[in-house]
Amino acid sequence: MHELILHHYPTSPFAEKSRLLLGFKQLSWRSVMIPAVMPKPDLLALTGGYRKTPVLQVGADIYCDTALIARRLEAEKATPALFPEGREFVAASFAQWVDSVVFQHAVSLVFQPESIALRFAKLPPEAVKAFIADRAGLFSGGSASRLPAEVARHNWPGIMARVEQQLAREEGDFLFGEPSIADFSLAHCLWFLKATPVTAPLVDAYPNVSAWLGRVLGFGHGASSALSAEEAIEIARAATPAALPDEAFIEPNGLQAGQQVKIAATDYGVDPVEGELLFAGVEELILRREDERAGVVHVHFPRLGFRIEAV
Repeated sequence: MHELILHHYPTSPFAEKSRLLLGFKQLSWRSVMIPAVMPKPDLLALTGGYRKTPVLQVGADIYCDTALIARRLEAEKATPALFPEGREFVAASFAQWVDSVVFQHAVSLVFQPESIALRFAKLPPEAVKAFIADRAGLFSGGSASRLPAEVARHNWPGIMARVEQQLAREEGDFLFGEPSIADFSLAHCLWFLKATPVTAPLVDAYPNVSAWLGRVLGFGHGASSALSAEEAIEIARAATPAALPDEAFIEPNGLQAGQQVKIAATDYGVDPVEGELLFAGVEELILRREDERAGVVHVHFPRLGFRIEAV
């Protein structure tokens, strides 16, 4: 049984989402720190081009995007459930909306000049300039565009009022009663806002939300131990990828298993990954690729939010 390895960095909101998922599941994992900006040669040796944070590694299987990471962790340990029985659609659909729409608002609010000045106060100007340039490239070429700050400020009270009302009326302590993927998707956006006193009031002004966020963050991060990027790559090289899912191959555009394809996110971070298509399921796409450092790896993507085309 291979260890769970998370490639991440401390201030990434989506990495915080994954760390909280690991804590909720009470899992042990290895922690590989990656750069916040490109280049990321060690990460790309595993993913083949996918650069977004975080990435989950299990032996020679590489999982991209937190939507799929959540499902992999659910397979690792079924309880407590991230997709509670009877609420799978509600939880997953809400999480997808939050990860796109609410996160877009949070990014716009966090990247206001007053907030940025505090977040990057200890960094040299060159590092701040490099970060901003990197993020401009990250959001280039995809469907996601930077939401104007005035629009985010305008919409934010409506979004938060709905969450406040949901929590006030829900009988349980979480968004839909028992905790689910929905809670962790929203929590990482608000955790991002809580990072500076400029944006923290956008969360603190809502008492039910604040209390709920404390409960979600209270799950912690599980038990982690450090691992170097070189060790993670060697683990991949020495491992054999897991067997493919026992599920029907579903590719509505006529692509076949064994065909050379490229897969890329559609919103941002749209760098494509090329390889041999091994599997296309309801939720998951799997590519086989070979790297001179990492050896043969299977790179996994969610179906939703990604495009696939023949090379």
